[in-house]
Amino acid sequence: MQQSLLVSVREEIMDEAPPKSLRQIMSAYWTMACEMYYSKPISHWILLFLGSMGMLVAFPASSLLSRIYFANGGKSKWIISWVSVAGWPLIAIVLIPSYFFLKVFPTPLDLKLTLSYVVLGFLSAADNLMYAYAYAYLPASTAALLASTSLVFSALFGYLLVKNTMNLSIINSIVIITAAMTIIALDSSSDRYGYITDHQYIIGFVWDILGSALHGLIFALSELVFVKLLGKRSFLVVLEQQLMVSLFAFIFTTIGLVISNGFHGMKSEATTFDGGANAYYSVIVWGIITFQLGVLGATAVVFLSSTVLAGVLNAVRVPVTSIAAVILLHDPMSGFKILSLIITFWGFGSYIYGSYSPAKKDAPQTIS
Repeated sequence: MQQSLLVSVREEIMDEAPPKSLRQIMSAYWTMACEMYYSKPISHWILLFLGSMGMLVAFPASSLLSRIYFANGGKSKWIISWVSVAGWPLIAIVLIPSYFFLKVFPTPLDLKLTLSYVVLGFLSAADNLMYAYAYAYLPASTAALLASTSLVFSALFGYLLVKNTMNLSIINSIVIITAAMTIIALDSSSDRYGYITDHQYIIGFVWDILGSALHGLIFALSELVFVKLLGKRSFLVVLEQQLMVSLFAFIFTTIGLVISNGFHGMKSEATTFDGGANAYYSVIVWGIITFQLGVLGATAVVFLSSTVLAGVLNAVRVPVTSIAAVILLHDPMSGFKILSLIITFWGFGSYIYGSYSPAKKDAPQTIS
């Protein structure tokens, strides 16, 4: 409804005489913005604002907390992986009351759908572990920049598995973001903490790229589940999928944490953590909360607006994370990293433009 209204307003603007001054141009866009605003209730915009803040604040906060954990004495990659999925009950707190308010029933589970959730949960657990290695050995700003390559892999796997459209703008974004990551790789000598060895930096770099590739695959497979098994996409269905995938990822990660004696390791880490046990458990608890708030925010943005806005916010949170890491964690920020950040933002813009192309407006889009 919102998209059709925007299209009709744009057509009216196009049919009129072209504005001859900046004031007329601004007036035309202001009219379009007002039409869009009044087409939805105030609750819609409040929820969209909260979802956007979830992406722009909660996700960067969870990334910084992961780095704070390792910088202050934390050593277990399994613990940070577990933190990423331990907040899955927060999704249930939102989902379960929605069934009663909307008077709908949960989507029935069959064998294929259950197996798809199990596979996605296992892949998500592996993905979180890969990112844990990245944050253990890389500055948070660098890890966030490298993680932006998930957009590249989302486009590639979406094209191969879901048959999403691949146009020149998206191909251009893939090339640009790849070039930005190459710049970071060439500048590795000035982009690491003094206590991190060359071997550890390489491990963090490689696992970050591999984690981004797996992240892109998970997005494509999730969309494939919607297309092949669910046949519909609503806010509740998206939450159901996120809940089930997070639950199975939590189960797999908990098994790994138990085998690695991670729960016992929490007690010993808390005693040696810089700032004491209270600081340690605060990092763990807030890491759990912020990550899941980011997930809920992204889900709300995709449903209430579009994957295009989610892509815009995803692009904005990369520099937000990088700048916050430089200010709060004193991350190294060389001229090459700044150049890479600018180029990455350019690549995001190219991807968003390609996704929003009028030729693609009826084509399926990857949630990214």
